[in-house]
Amino acid sequence: MKKISIKSPATIANLVCGFDILGMALQEPFDTMELELLEEPVINIRHTDDYGLPEKAEENVAGVALKAMMEAYGQPIGFNLTVHKNIKPGSGLGSSAAGSAGAVVAANHLLGNHFSKEDLVRFAMNGEKLASGVKHADNISPAIYGGITLIRSVFPLDIIPLTGPPMCITVVHPQLEVKTSDARQILRKEVLLKDAIKQWGNIAGLVTGLLKEDYELIGRSLEDVLIEPVRSILIPGFDAIKQQSKEAGALGGGIAGSGPSLFMFSKERSTAESIEKIMGDVFEGLGVEYKTYVTGINYEGVRIITND
Repeated sequence: MKKISIKSPATIANLVCGFDILGMALQEPFDTMELELLEEPVINIRHTDDYGLPEKAEENVAGVALKAMMEAYGQPIGFNLTVHKNIKPGSGLGSSAAGSAGAVVAANHLLGNHFSKEDLVRFAMNGEKLASGVKHADNISPAIYGGITLIRSVFPLDIIPLTGPPMCITVVHPQLEVKTSDARQILRKEVLLKDAIKQWGNIAGLVTGLLKEDYELIGRSLEDVLIEPVRSILIPGFDAIKQQSKEAGALGGGIAGSGPSLFMFSKERSTAESIEKIMGDVFEGLGVEYKTYVTGINYEGVRIITND
């Protein structure tokens, strides 16, 4: 096998209360990539989109992830990579993770699945460090494992795939840019013990609610007392969308990753579609362009389209 085409999903990190430890893969949107295996140690990257992302391997999230894999493989290999990016950079929907995760999953297939999923997460985390300055795995893990994942530890890496009940996800991406590195810099470096205790309760409640398929417990646990109060000030319309969505029947939701995208969980698609209209109305009233998705959880992660 010398060539492969894949779909790499958007992801939502944090899931409100699980900063840097929870993440979820979405059915839409997704990037597509073609990867060709070479017999010489080079990485050639081409983007077909208009986002102006760097194509030098050492400056590209997929490039640095592939480089880490090549070093671990220990034999002279290289790659030609073509990226068709649909997940806008700076959207909060795991654009960088889609690039680095998609590249290493595709490369691993071309190498006969030489590496484990955990290895692939380690390689792809180099892309996250390039993009945000931090080797976080909350977007990478669900992109590679699929579904919802808990990162119990990064060093050493300990990833736990989670099950959950059927849910619809409504996502709105206002056409604003919030850089992950900037969104991290505004966070408080210290928190009150009483706030930490409340946050731990919400994380434990959310994980338990997912495993028990308890929608009410999931809804009660989708509360963030540490990160959201700070980051939400960067997103116009946040409070209105959250309040109106919950009044319309949403289980809950919040900021997708570092924003500016927002998401809401619903039990029924009809509720999710009602929330899509609420989101649109709020941003239209603010004069902000936006894009919406009514989607579901992607339990497969990066998916192979074709290979030859």
